[in-house]
Amino acid sequence: MAPSRGGLAPLLGQGMIIGDIVSIQRHMAKSDSFFIRAQVTYGNDNAYAQTAIDLGSFVNLGVKSSTLLRIHRLSPQFFDAEGTFIPRATGASKYANCAWQLTTQSQTAIVEADDKSVISAGGLLSCTDASQIIQEQDATTSPNVEEWTNGYLVGVDELYLGIDGNSDWVSGFNLNVVLECTLETATQASATALALSQQ
Repeated sequence: MAPSRGGLAPLLGQGMIIGDIVSIQRHMAKSDSFFIRAQVTYGNDNAYAQTAIDLGSFVNLGVKSSTLLRIHRLSPQFFDAEGTFIPRATGASKYANCAWQLTTQSQTAIVEADDKSVISAGGLLSCTDASQIIQEQDATTSPNVEEWTNGYLVGVDELYLGIDGNSDWVSGFNLNVVLECTLETATQASATALALSQQ
């Protein structure tokens, strides 16, 4: 396995100590903020959908110097297939729901936040009630971790945006996310944080 893939485990597994893989430029400033955008489409079919976000241009884990990605904020956005409205439930007394996640490892289903690969997660609920004349629909998102005090440190080549739900939506729809990120040269502290917390 190449050192640049799979996080710090391959390097540590080859006998490297954390001090060997940190940057010699310990006081290098972080980059200016930039934005990574991604989209996943839910097909209204009770099936988990996932898209990979390539970080190969940003994350580089080497022996002498490593570059890590830090996510400072995540902004989710739901749009229907036409790209004009928030998705809604179909028919009377329908309860359409979905859940989404951003993870550091590929998944085949929604996992809970106690899984170490979860960066952020949330959901959308749409309810219709034919007895309501003025307000026929309520849409809410579940509590989302969208901003971190010190950012979420990432040391993998790909992130995975996934979504699942029931089939009571009017049609399939898109989930878009915008990630505010910076790059930084790894330090012993950040390398230790990655080894202990994730990936």
